[in-house]
Parts: sequence; C-alpha cells; structure tokens
Amino acid sequence: MADVFFPDYVIGQLTAFGGVTARPMFGGHGLFKGGVMFGLISDGELYFKVDEVNRPDFEARKSQAFTYETRSRKKVAMSYWFVPEDVIEDADGLQEWATKAYAAAVRGRKAEVAKPKARRRALGPPPRRRR
Repeated sequence: MADVFFPDYVIGQLTAFGGVTARPMFGGHGLFKGGVMFGLISDGELYFKVDEVNRPDFEARKSQAFTYETRSRKKVAMSYWFVPEDVIEDADGLQEWATKAYAAAVRGRKAEVAKPKARRRALGPPPRRRR
C-alpha cells in the first residue's frame, strides 16, 4: 500500500459499493457517493459519517471523532469518526461501514432540509440619500 495514494486505495476497497469519488478539500479529501459526502480522509486517516444509528459500531471499537482546532485554539469535533485499520483492510467490512456512513449522511441531509429556515427580518427599501 506504500506506493498507492491512500484515497485511491480506499476507493479501490469500496469498488463493490460503487460510485465513490474523492475530492480534495481542506488539506484532505472528502469521499462522496451521488453527491453526498459520507467520508473524510485527513493526514492519512479515514473517517466516516456517524449519527445515532451507526455510532455504537464506532464506540464499540473505541473510535474517536475527527477534531480540528480553530484559529482561536478551540477544539471542534465533527460527526466523522475514525475507521479502524482492520476494517479498512477488509473490503467487505469497509463496504458495510461505508453503507452505514452513507445512510447516516443521507439522514443528516434530510434532517437539514426538514428544519425550518430562519426568517430574515424585513428591512424594507434602503434609506434615501439626501442631496
């Protein structure tokens, strides 16, 4: 695996899952299927989207959430959790985890769409300039 670009390796392991692409973003790569981001690769580590349905799989493996530090040094945890190495090396196992991560991403997207958007306060026309 040393000669293979890690995102390409992951995509190769997910061939049976189908239609997975990697896009560079934020110094890493996002993993997408059908326009839905379900995975993240950062610093040579793979993270999958997690919600209340698939979180127990990650917790059982003592996995941790992906975190980053803001400019103000605040740590922020995302809803992407570390995928254990033995899962990555097992194409069938990785496909199973990817399927659950993709489902979590789709559920998250539907939840975002269902939220009512915040209303903007009507400002009216701009004030007239005096001459």
